[in-house]
Amino acid sequence: MGRGRAKAKQTKVARELKYSSHETDFAALQRELSGDERSPNGSGGGDEPRDDPYDDYDDYRR
Repeated sequence: MGRGRAKAKQTKVARELKYSSHETDFAALQRELSGDERSPNGSGGGDEPRDDPYDDYDDYRR
């Protein structure tokens, strides 16, 4: 796809986002901003250990 077609598509998407009306889920926004990590169905999920393969590398940077 050429640059002109890509730019036209980006313009179309931007225009749709700008002028279309969307329903805002203020409850989900509040949860996200407050740092509440509960999933939308209400189950906690915070008790699961996180397996981050890069946790051990943090010690090497210091």
